[in-house]
Amino acid sequence: MELDKSYYIYKLLKLKGVGRVLVNKILARISRIGEDVTCTSLQDSVIDELRSWLDDNQIADLNSLDSQLQQQLDQFKDKDISVVSILDSNYPKILSLSLGNSSPPVLSCMGNLELLEMPSVGFCGSRRASERGLDVARDCVGQLAHQEVAIVSGYAAGIDQQVHFTALESGGFTIIVLSEGILNFKIRRVLRNNWDWDRVLVISEFLPDDIWLSSRAMQRNNTIVALSNVMVLIEAAEKGGSVDAGKKTLKLKRTLYVPCYENMVESARGNKELLDLRATPLLRDKETGRANLTHLIDNMKSFKCKENVSTGQLTFL
Repeated sequence: MELDKSYYIYKLLKLKGVGRVLVNKILARISRIGEDVTCTSLQDSVIDELRSWLDDNQIADLNSLDSQLQQQLDQFKDKDISVVSILDSNYPKILSLSLGNSSPPVLSCMGNLELLEMPSVGFCGSRRASERGLDVARDCVGQLAHQEVAIVSGYAAGIDQQVHFTALESGGFTIIVLSEGILNFKIRRVLRNNWDWDRVLVISEFLPDDIWLSSRAMQRNNTIVALSNVMVLIEAAEKGGSVDAGKKTLKLKRTLYVPCYENMVESARGNKELLDLRATPLLRDKETGRANLTHLIDNMKSFKCKENVSTGQLTFL
């Protein structure tokens, strides 16, 4: 049985006491893992390198055959799921530059990987969004669908589901970032009639069979923000994942657009907090009555980044 580098990266992530930061440090040190680890066990030269970070029990666990994981990866082949590791040239650079050692070491992907190369706008918002909030989401994505833009969101109920639906219904493109393992992914009934794998990319940063957890949803938000040139937060409660995603956007120095209107409903009380933290108000065009996306589109199209050699962080141009 031949095992490849994705198998060992997933096994590293399964080890007790080993998180993604340590996995990325190990992979950076053993950058030749793609050549050496293509057999049924680790070579001695690789094991010697691993002793800098892992104890004997962890190495023994890593080197033992995980038949369950191998069976899951066999399902990847049947389901046309590809694996992109941080060692690969097609790993999204914007993700690794934005998150550094906290980047997902591996992404499991279904659909059109070319969407990762498109300009992108991320969306987040309440699962219990108001009808007004859903209208704003439909309006924004409906306009962006004609701009050759990938709409990035998290597949949750409410705003997420609305932006994925509107992107597909309008002939646009969408990236779905899961908060569970990709083997648990199912196409939602509301999306089936417009589903087109040429215009969709589904990605997961978690183990293949991981179930949904709130902690994974929060972690997934980091990836949505990092993959997006700009972010739009439609409605956020005072606490929870949406307002947290907004704060993460500002922390990563992405431009965050937040709808601004009177008499905010309870599901949008976090909007004011984010506007106070210097999010950019998203206003309505007086002539068209629609959201004014001129500044957002210009910002998205001009977004560029390069690696700062001294810090490894993003430098905005």
